[in-house]
Amino acid sequence: MTSRSLQQWGSRTLHDLRRLRSEPLLGAAVAAIFGLLLVFILYPLVRVFTVSFIPDGVPTLRLYREFLGGWFIRQALWNSVAMGVLTAVGGTLVGFLFAFTLTRTDIPGKSFLTAAAILPVISPPFVSALSIILLFGNNGLITRQLLGFQEFAIYGMRGLLLAQVFTFFPVAYLTLRGVLESLGGTLEDAAMNLGATRWKAFTRVSLPLCLPGIASALLLLFIESIADFGNPLILGGSGFPVLSVQVYLQVTGMYDLPGGAALAVILLVPSVIAFVIQRYWVARKRYVTVTGKPTRAILKAVSPAMQWILFAACMVVALFVLLFYATILVGAFSRAWGADHSFTLRNFSYIFGVGAQAIKDTLIIAVTSSPLAGLLGMAIAFLVMRRRFPGRQVMEFVSILNFAVPGTVIGIGYILAFNQRPLLLTGTAAILIANFLFRYIPVGIQSGIAVLRQIDPAIEEAATNLGASTQVAFRRITLPLLVPAFFSALVFSFVRAMTAISAAIFLVSADWNLMTVQILSQTEAGRLGGAAAFSVILILIIMGAIGLIRLILGQLFDYRYEASFG
Repeated sequence: MTSRSLQQWGSRTLHDLRRLRSEPLLGAAVAAIFGLLLVFILYPLVRVFTVSFIPDGVPTLRLYREFLGGWFIRQALWNSVAMGVLTAVGGTLVGFLFAFTLTRTDIPGKSFLTAAAILPVISPPFVSALSIILLFGNNGLITRQLLGFQEFAIYGMRGLLLAQVFTFFPVAYLTLRGVLESLGGTLEDAAMNLGATRWKAFTRVSLPLCLPGIASALLLLFIESIADFGNPLILGGSGFPVLSVQVYLQVTGMYDLPGGAALAVILLVPSVIAFVIQRYWVARKRYVTVTGKPTRAILKAVSPAMQWILFAACMVVALFVLLFYATILVGAFSRAWGADHSFTLRNFSYIFGVGAQAIKDTLIIAVTSSPLAGLLGMAIAFLVMRRRFPGRQVMEFVSILNFAVPGTVIGIGYILAFNQRPLLLTGTAAILIANFLFRYIPVGIQSGIAVLRQIDPAIEEAATNLGASTQVAFRRITLPLLVPAFFSALVFSFVRAMTAISAAIFLVSADWNLMTVQILSQTEAGRLGGAAAFSVILILIIMGAIGLIRLILGQLFDYRYEASFG
């Protein structure tokens, strides 16, 4: 950096600091958010780094040399990256298919398809992988009983990729639907009025303007995939090791906290690289499409024939979703899942007897953390995109770090960071709330940024020129336009708070337990009927909560989220 560049950077920094001084509320918000990110994201990660680099009180790279020098860990790292890329591409394609079909066509059954697009993300851990085994394993309902295959290799890369795409494509759908709803259809109309075909209008107008959302979806799915250990633990098998499972086994199986921390640091590298690539790709162009002018699409974005092709493709995926959940439902009401399918209610009687407190605790944690995660995510997205202040890019980068690290390591980091005064949170509800809040705000941030890239800042500038304060302009103009992204953040945060296991399993206590931990306990004990019954209750709670979120947002912001849940 030349002296002139340093001088310019210094001048911009001083200008930004003066602006913060002139807007005390903005300065307080920036300082508060930086403080929270420092305590609940950076500090636990620093503790993990410290343990991995100083395992015996002396700085050393011994652990990294041992791990990277062995072929098994190198293969696990390569498998993790390959699976992350394939999951991101496949899940984003399926998510975009649903988002585009439900926002750009007049197909019937939108409520059903929307429900089917959201259901997989609320699948409890481990049970989803077990359902795939029951359907497609060696003795699976489809592979053995219907198709007559004597052996079908569902374990390994094939089965794991199916489970990962199936589990994570709703994340892409929720992100891309908010982007497409904000995009409107007038630009496509204009292109077709000027003689463009529907395909050219899609490839030259709609698709390029969706790039921020697509890039965000790719990033989120990549990070979700390489950080997940539930599906790989069940379906990966010994022939397809992934690094997230090795982190989990290193800590819980070998009780090697420094070794697990070192593997987590290695796994963080591809996540950071993916984030940098995504930022560079999106930052090259502007994607403003919401200008404040009245917009209403008149022409149809797809032809009638293509509309039915899209409908058929979505129905295939939706029917697969129904089959998946039918397996869980049958297990919940069966005496012995996979053997005796005679009807019984004893599984539900059992779980309400042993798990009533876990159900109550899970609801309290999720209801508390989800709105906080949604609001904080929108606030960070707004500050990053609409306000200039020193450390703006640092704020966005730090906020996504917790999402990029395997949940087991986050749980370990929280135990290391919050087990002594003045930050003694271990064993309380606060540590679980903080974990879910700061682990899942990146979804709201990325969704909010993708939408804000399409909203012309001139709308807010016009309001301030007419006398509105910054707070009023944000509350009356920007926030209503962010409702689609806010809905995505609320839904995802609540769902993850209800279904997370990787970090939470280290943070639960005798006073605060979670349904997912109960599901894991039932699965490990072989009580698959009890695990399935817990899963059914969990799914019903989440579906009801999503409908309630939509109702509340509709009342507060006159927001119509069509075809959500009927």
